Amino acid sequence: MQTQLWAVTLVLSACIIGSFGPIMLKKAHTKSFKLKDILKNYYLISGFIFYALGTILFIPALKGGELSVLYPLVATTYIWVSIWSIKLLKEKMNKQKWIGILLVIIGVIFIGLGA
Repeated sequence: MQTQLWAVTLVLSACIIGSFGPIMLKKAHTKSFKLKDILKNYYLISGFIFYALGTILFIPALKGGELSVLYPLVATTYIWVSIWSIKLLKEKMNKQKWIGILLVIIGVIFIGLGA
């Protein structure tokens, strides 16, 4: 089965959307985790929602291609989380982290070339 471009696009979109999940969960950690407060913790709720949306988008993409090609694209989530961490959480990136990001990009390219 040839992997379709729409499936790749859907997986990458799912990764971008899903990558907001850990950012929101990181922001949620500063809030109280008492049961009554959990329901008011919008960061926590939105983190779960972003994860769910990413998963919901990923499922139909599986119909359009090989799992061995599509699933490694999920690794791009690490790239997006790093970018959002810099922009939204004001985290710092060092040389080793950037090298790791570069290696993920190279790995995803190799998977894509093998499709």
